Amino acid sequence: MALLHAVAETVRTDFGVRHPTSRTLFEAVLLGALVGVAAVWAAVDTWRDVPDRGRAWLLAGLVAGWGAAVLGVVGKAVFVDQTGVADLGAALTGGAAFTALLVLVPAGAGMVAGRWIARPRRTDDAEV
Repeated sequence: MALLHAVAETVRTDFGVRHPTSRTLFEAVLLGALVGVAAVWAAVDTWRDVPDRGRAWLLAGLVAGWGAAVLGVVGKAVFVDQTGVADLGAALTGGAAFTALLVLVPAGAGMVAGRWIARPRRTDDAEV
C-alpha cells in the first residue's frame, strides 16, 4: 500500500505540474482509485476469512503512511522537481496521517462489506 500511495502521489504531482488547469478531476479519480483498492482488498480479506485482519490493516495503514511519505518525497525528487529533505517533515506528519486514514477508513468499510458477500456453496460430487 505504501508503494501504491507513493506512486500515486508522484503521478499526481507530475500531472499537476504538466497540466495545472485540469488536475482536479485527475486527483479525484486517483483518490477514488486508492480508496477502492483498500476497500476491495479488505473485503476480499474478510470474505476469505483471513485471521487477525483488523490488526493487519491497522499496521498496513501505519506502514503505508510513513512509507508513502518517504517514498513520495524520493519519487518527487527523482521524477518531478527538486524536492528535498525540507519537504520530508510535512510528509511525515500531515501527509502520513492522511495516507494512514486513506487506508484505514476504506479498509474498515471493506471489512464490513466483506461480511455481506456470500461464499459459494460447496457441492459434494458423491451426491450426484
